[in-house]
Amino acid sequence: MRQIILDTETTGLEVRQGHRLVEIACVEMIERRLTGRHYQTYLNPDRAIDEGARQVTGIEDEFLLDKPRFGEVVQEFLAFIDGAELVIHNASFDIGFLNAELALLANGLGKIGDRCSVLDTLAMARERYPGQRNSLDALCKRLGVDNSRRDLHGGLIDAQLLADVYLAMTSGQSALDLSFERVGDQRQQAVIVIPVSLRVRPLVLRAANDELVLHEQRLDALDKSAGGQSVWRQAD
Repeated sequence: MRQIILDTETTGLEVRQGHRLVEIACVEMIERRLTGRHYQTYLNPDRAIDEGARQVTGIEDEFLLDKPRFGEVVQEFLAFIDGAELVIHNASFDIGFLNAELALLANGLGKIGDRCSVLDTLAMARERYPGQRNSLDALCKRLGVDNSRRDLHGGLIDAQLLADVYLAMTSGQSALDLSFERVGDQRQQAVIVIPVSLRVRPLVLRAANDELVLHEQRLDALDKSAGGQSVWRQAD
């Protein structure tokens, strides 16, 4: 099965207010293993970034001035994701922005759902951990995923972390390092997977005879101080 773990960054939170994409980042996974292939691009949104988004991403307007517009990279992007299952945290947000960008092109490319199925890890987390915080950072902490590299929200880092989180939530395995390290112009993956055995019986430690005698003596003392049978004797 081919899956693409995808993340985007935007100029603001509301696509209905005309906010645009400023980054798309994807990492490829086949049969639950990262392949080392990834797609990442910054985009010129032709509008200013909201201050809140700037603080979260660290991306400045000036940085994006010479970057391609979505229409210039759309074919390359669609070719990368075509036919895959997209794994996205809070998928409605990212898919909404991607579909809005496709609609602006008005060239009959359709919607993301025409090409890919979508798995929302936020919905999955809410089902598994009801009533708890299920942000990407919260899930990293809960599942033991190292997110110390995430000083700012960057698309590629977030996609890599989401791959870790997804594997931990769905397989009982911990991918200790799913990061891509730059070597020259290449990014190479290092994956360490620890399987969790479900067939090993738990070790049962039983009290020795002298420990049982001491236990009874302690209960007798509690009964005496309580003037009758103590709650500890009832629970014993």
